[in-house]
Amino acid sequence: LTGLPMGGAKGGANFDPKGRSDQEIMRFCQAFMSELFRHIGENTDVPAGDIGVGGREISYLFGQYKRMANRFTGVLTGKGLAFGGSLIRTEATGYGLVYLADNAARFHGFGLEGKSALVSGSGNVALHTVERLLGFGVKVLAVSDSGGFVHLPRGITADELHYLKALKLERRGRLESFARKFGHRFHRGKRPWQLPAGLAFPCATQNELGPEDARALLANGVELVAEGANMPSTLEAARIFKESGIVYLPSKAANAGGVAVSGLEMTQNSMRLAWGREELDQALQNIMADIHEQCLEYGREGEKARVNYVRGANIAGFVKVADAMLACGLV
Repeated sequence: LTGLPMGGAKGGANFDPKGRSDQEIMRFCQAFMSELFRHIGENTDVPAGDIGVGGREISYLFGQYKRMANRFTGVLTGKGLAFGGSLIRTEATGYGLVYLADNAARFHGFGLEGKSALVSGSGNVALHTVERLLGFGVKVLAVSDSGGFVHLPRGITADELHYLKALKLERRGRLESFARKFGHRFHRGKRPWQLPAGLAFPCATQNELGPEDARALLANGVELVAEGANMPSTLEAARIFKESGIVYLPSKAANAGGVAVSGLEMTQNSMRLAWGREELDQALQNIMADIHEQCLEYGREGEKARVNYVRGANIAGFVKVADAMLACGLV
């Protein structure tokens, strides 16, 4: 969907980094890459981070790859800026999510400004979604982690977000301590989907939003649901959203911003250049706008303005792959 000359896949390991020291995590990453390096390359497969894999882990993996391969190449994305990384790569998934939501909201006749939003998660995707939503004038009422969610009835402030980013992304602390510091109510073991809001951004993990949550959001007047995590809505919840007629943006389209800027990082590595923040941010906005246009092309239903974004994203992605296979004589 990004239009970039790259494919997509998923892989991982059953190593739980929670409670591990930096040395333990480094040794695991090095051992993992000692086998993986044979199977990846800038023109074969280029891994990036995901759940449990951030800048620290990418650095360890990339360092071991350089030792094993004895060359510098853009074989991992999400690297540090000092050794081939790209500006806004860290922010890209969250920013892209909001850019697609903005395109969809404007197409359907309502803007993001002045709306209230629920965001699940408090990791990289969630926090940069919150950051960009604040830039669009949205009031963010909730964020969460695996322990529960914090309710912010007046909306999170820029100062609170700054503290929370340091707590979660640098110190790897718990959201409950954030709630205590700022005097907010923490709902242990719960998710934020029962709160009234116009926008919902599930950014935590797969299957975090079930049918009861979907019905609660609809009953409370949600107009748009945009998925920042990979498949955070269960199949039943997704069906409820689609049948309701609200704007429902599935993850394969909505969270493509991270992959998009990974592709731009690969391009910069190949060119031995580093592009500026504004240039990259504009490229990301253009890519997300193009994804919205593809979803419109294949997802419009009838004469009404109703758009099935799941159908549109699925068909647009399929058509690109099918056309390429037919052109190459593979079928």
